Amino acid sequence: MKAVVMAGGEGTRLRPMTASMPKPLLPVVNKPIMEHVLKLLKRHGLTETVVTVQFLASLVKNYFGDGEELGMELTYAHEEKPLGTAGSVKNAEEALKDDAFLVISGDALTDFDLTDLIRFHRERGAMVTVCLTRVPNPLEFGITIVDEDGKVDRFLEKPTWGQVFSDTVNTGIYVMEPEVFDYVEPDKPVDWSGDVFPRLMQEGKPIYGYVAEGYWEDVGTHESYVQAQADVLEGKVDVERDGFEISPGVWVAEGAEVHPDAVLRGPLYIGDYAKVEAGAEIREHSVIGSNVVVKSGAFLHRAVVHDNVYVGPQSNLRGCVIGKNTDIMRASRIEDGAVVGDECFIGEESIVQGNVRIYPFKTIEAGAFVNTSVIWESRGQAHLFGARGVSGILNVEITPELAVRLAGAYATTLKKGSTVCTARDHSRGARALKRAIISALQASAIDVRDLENVPLPVARQQTARGSAGGIMIRTTTGVPDSVDIMFFDERGADLSQAGQRKLDRVYARQEYRRAFPGEIGDLSFPSSVYDSYTGSLLRAVDTTGIAESGLKVVVDASNGSAGLVLPSLLGRLGVDSLTINPGLDESRPTETAESRRAGLVRLGEIVASARAAFGVRFDPVGERISLVDEHGRIVEDDRALLVMLDLIAAERRSGRVALPVTTTRIAEQVAAYHGTQVEWTTTSPDDLTRVSREDGTVFGGDGRGGFIVPEFSSVFDGAAAFVRLIGLVARTQLTLSQIDARIPRAHVSRRDLATPWAVKGLVMRTVVEAAGDRSVDTTDGVRVVESDGRWVMVLPDPAEAVTHLWAEGPDEASAQALLDEWAAVVDSAGH
Repeated sequence: MKAVVMAGGEGTRLRPMTASMPKPLLPVVNKPIMEHVLKLLKRHGLTETVVTVQFLASLVKNYFGDGEELGMELTYAHEEKPLGTAGSVKNAEEALKDDAFLVISGDALTDFDLTDLIRFHRERGAMVTVCLTRVPNPLEFGITIVDEDGKVDRFLEKPTWGQVFSDTVNTGIYVMEPEVFDYVEPDKPVDWSGDVFPRLMQEGKPIYGYVAEGYWEDVGTHESYVQAQADVLEGKVDVERDGFEISPGVWVAEGAEVHPDAVLRGPLYIGDYAKVEAGAEIREHSVIGSNVVVKSGAFLHRAVVHDNVYVGPQSNLRGCVIGKNTDIMRASRIEDGAVVGDECFIGEESIVQGNVRIYPFKTIEAGAFVNTSVIWESRGQAHLFGARGVSGILNVEITPELAVRLAGAYATTLKKGSTVCTARDHSRGARALKRAIISALQASAIDVRDLENVPLPVARQQTARGSAGGIMIRTTTGVPDSVDIMFFDERGADLSQAGQRKLDRVYARQEYRRAFPGEIGDLSFPSSVYDSYTGSLLRAVDTTGIAESGLKVVVDASNGSAGLVLPSLLGRLGVDSLTINPGLDESRPTETAESRRAGLVRLGEIVASARAAFGVRFDPVGERISLVDEHGRIVEDDRALLVMLDLIAAERRSGRVALPVTTTRIAEQVAAYHGTQVEWTTTSPDDLTRVSREDGTVFGGDGRGGFIVPEFSSVFDGAAAFVRLIGLVARTQLTLSQIDARIPRAHVSRRDLATPWAVKGLVMRTVVEAAGDRSVDTTDGVRVVESDGRWVMVLPDPAEAVTHLWAEGPDEASAQALLDEWAAVVDSAGH
């Protein structure tokens, strides 16, 4: 059988290590990862191998040649452009068309029993066998589910935490029959798990999953690269190491000179012809490359040092990676997680802080304190985006410099000459950051329409009027010292997951486009923003019956930007209204849960004494609303959703409503009673937005004060929800308390459990297994439905080490009991 080694990847996440070296050539204990892979193939009798190459292909070819030194026959298939995982193998079809073949990645470290994998493939009569393994964090991999016989049920490429229903992932190692080539178009980017396997499954072809025992590490990040070295040194992976074990765990290669007065604490590895002087201390999990000099008094711990590096006296290297041909001068200090590229010069007594990246060929001056990356930067977290854009503490995590770089990255994802809308809330921090963002956009050849301080729905609506996208800066809800930088697409909706990943990539690479002097973008300030917003809102939403109804309402603008749109809106609605807290208060750009509650209580008192039909309180950016009924009683957000649903469904009598899967199933009863149906979405606002854009959707809401009025827009909009509500109440002649009273009580309980990142995948697999024969819904997380209709939902948080649980029962006690039962399941897996 022949093998195919995929060696074409750029390894962008591993830059600056891969800036001048392809990822398969990165050394793990002084041998390229791909050499370990080839030796594994040879051990299992797979000596005829085709290597697919693209990025820096000549370096791979020069290093391995025809494979004679390894006792193998290597041929190469060159991709002119990236063709995806399947496309690149198709490129080598000529050499593989006669028999089954094995596909393996040239940049993953493993010691799997390939002979047993091939045996399994042949015994099952499979067309494709996917080699699987279990990992603690499945986010970066494709998840695969198999039945008892090993047949593949389902694939999911790079899931979000809400989609994680297992910790069994695709390792990218496959055994395949040549018929698979019929499903791969030539010269086009095609992926196995994204494109080919779903088609094979659709046609009922035999695809099997083999869960391998043994070691596998996808060396895709700096952390996993350093970890792979430690694992080899600890003997956790069965690979060859050259050299001699001179004391337990201390490996020294041929020709290395180690002074007897050097302190060595294994496991560690010292490469050939390296020199370690007296008084140097090298501690566990350190790897010293070929021809490295370690001077007296130097201290290294968990340091990976590539070939030909000079480590000066008294220097201190911890948990870092040092590229080849680099000089580290006297008393330099390089901290945990830092990466120094090839051929750099680190001046004496300089300090390179943790997680800093220094690109190849850079000089750090003597005494310099480097706390930001040099031509490379990472915010120290895996992903920029949280639940609401890019969030963090103002001037600590979110600085003007970061805002400029983010805006530059966003501009780079758009065409030159595009228009972007910018907007902010009424805080000073948002104003300062917006100015930085505008200058960065203009410098990247983007025209800017600055809306200044407007409610969030207005910013979205204006963006959707001919702009390529938008950026809004707002204070994080309930956290006055933090801000969210929100990015919109051309429809004014939040950037999709794919859009976020694209922006993430450009930001991480720091590859910004800059305008030539004649291309600097224009800056304009559109006028009559509020008039055009209220005009289109009143044209889109049914307001019949309002003027005649004689309704009186109390509106609380909560001293936020919602107050800016209300005068023009209320005047044109012709409704008797009392507006409270209309002025902007810069010192209170957001409100805590307590202050919001207190505001609602005050609003209730005013509504009751004024004998108004109801009261509505806007959040400070006009995105969400809270309600009080005619008696001044607070209508809780989850009840307000049902009230609004009941009114809209009763009026429309058809269509569908978009609700997140965490909503009470009473909503289904209310909708069905009036002839509408519920479409369940994930808990992510952009999923609600997506469904709300589809024809036939009449309403959407999240149960937390966010309402979507699809006839006007597909995003949360407080003013649109308010206008819709007044019209409905005016036409039905029912009060909010009457509507509330006719809807059954819901009993949904919620709980959050701390869950370490490393066990989240295991937790979700345990939940699916514990569900047994019960009905399971994986729209978002895992929802398990009991035979009596009670349900529980388990959802891992995308940004924190937390798992969320919801449960619904016929009464509070049964919902709590169900929550307790499943919390115990989650806890058992998490510990």
